[in-house]
Amino acid sequence: MFCKNCGATLPDNSKFCGACGTQQDGAAQPSQAANQGAGNLDFSIYGGNFPAVTIKLNAGESIYTQSGGLSWMDSGIIMDTNMKGGFMKGLGRMFSGESLFMATFTATAPGQELTIASSFPGNILPLELTGRTIIAQKAAFLCAQPTVDLSAYVTKSIGAGLFGGEGFVLQRLTGTGYAFLEIDGSLVERTLAPGEQLKIDTGNVAAFESSVVYQAEMVKGFKNILFGGEGLFLTTLTGPGKIWLQTMTMPNFAKRLIPYIPKSSN
Repeated sequence: MFCKNCGATLPDNSKFCGACGTQQDGAAQPSQAANQGAGNLDFSIYGGNFPAVTIKLNAGESIYTQSGGLSWMDSGIIMDTNMKGGFMKGLGRMFSGESLFMATFTATAPGQELTIASSFPGNILPLELTGRTIIAQKAAFLCAQPTVDLSAYVTKSIGAGLFGGEGFVLQRLTGTGYAFLEIDGSLVERTLAPGEQLKIDTGNVAAFESSVVYQAEMVKGFKNILFGGEGLFLTTLTGPGKIWLQTMTMPNFAKRLIPYIPKSSN
């Protein structure tokens, strides 16, 4: 189960969070994020820090993911690879970190399962869009129902595009149904009130609702800039709306590994 306040992983049936001390609901939240019968999709998320999602499809139901995203599937599922929306839309997806081609998996019999695993240690975030628009970091998309549309989103703020840590091109998810995102490290969900602002280290923003304003601001103070270790800029998110934050970023993870990579003797 996960803490309802900070998102920390807790033993099942925990009454209090060991990280932040928040009292938990009486009913246990399952460690395997089972969602049988919720909405119109039957799925479960499991695997701890190396998560995967298994989706059970009835005859005629489909899920699409980027090319090469499948881990395994039952024999009653067929695969169709295409550009999904045409060349220009596929090109936009490429700029947002996904592949030009997408693979759609459709069940030909009831109770067919397929599994899609995350490509990086962290979490899988299930989102039921219900008509809302979600903006996500590059390469966050894992898979979705066909009623969910994935496209490129170009940020309107020049400062956020240059210094926000995610670049000018992000991912936009619209439509209805379920979409699944890859989150680096642990996941924290916050809801910002109108005008409420949160300052975040660049790269730690995973996703946010389109009602949230995404910008960047310069770190104040000469000593903070030189010795604070946070760089020149911070990302700012201003409500109203939900935001999803991640505790790890792939660039920082790679930077920590570089000293341990053997160097060529030539």
